[in-house]
Amino acid sequence: MQDLLFMLADLWMIFAGFCFGVKFIRHYKNYLLGLEWMIVATSGSNFLLWALLGGDQSSPLYSIAYFFDAFSRSVGITLILVLGLMRVTHRYKPSVAVDIGVFVLAAAAGLYLQQFRADKLHIGPATFFIVVNVLTTVFLAYFVWRLWRIGATKQAVGAALVTIAGSVIAITYDFFPIPGDDAHRTLFYSAALATWGFQMFAYYFAYRALHNRNVTTGAEPASDRGPSAVGAQP
Repeated sequence: MQDLLFMLADLWMIFAGFCFGVKFIRHYKNYLLGLEWMIVATSGSNFLLWALLGGDQSSPLYSIAYFFDAFSRSVGITLILVLGLMRVTHRYKPSVAVDIGVFVLAAAAGLYLQQFRADKLHIGPATFFIVVNVLTTVFLAYFVWRLWRIGATKQAVGAALVTIAGSVIAITYDFFPIPGDDAHRTLFYSAALATWGFQMFAYYFAYRALHNRNVTTGAEPASDRGPSAVGAQP
């Protein structure tokens, strides 16, 4: 049953990452969020393949999994997420150089931090992951407030709930193992993968709500309209 829950959670995250990642690029030309979403989905695909092949910790797939994990926890679902959402909160459109630069930074962080494996607690990296998550959560609280202010209450509540859940996962990740979990932390990863999938799902629809509002008020040019911007409710 635990293995089944893990597989379902991972498949859900893979679907959410690829589906909404493509939508971010196709409908909004937001390459920061689109590519990051697809990187998370690729990470989930690698993780699923590793698990199906027996979960051997000596497998190259295991090292790749840690790289992707460090990539997104350090820069991906922190700095890249914030910069991507600033498109609808502050009408910030980063240059191609910035787009490339943040992904290079994330790759460098992933290569460096993936050496700190979960076989024991590494206080420095674990604390770093918590700090960047807290800073990101502060911005996401502002993002939720913006949604609430325009009357997008469902999107605001959804974004708030997944943000809280994501913060719980971030704190639990290194410091608070789930009692009774197995050596591979199957219960934890099932909860984490499901949460990350719902975050990508909820943030997409929250982004769409703010984007549509910006189009309605003239803050976004007509050329940047998404597929449902015309006549959509905020």
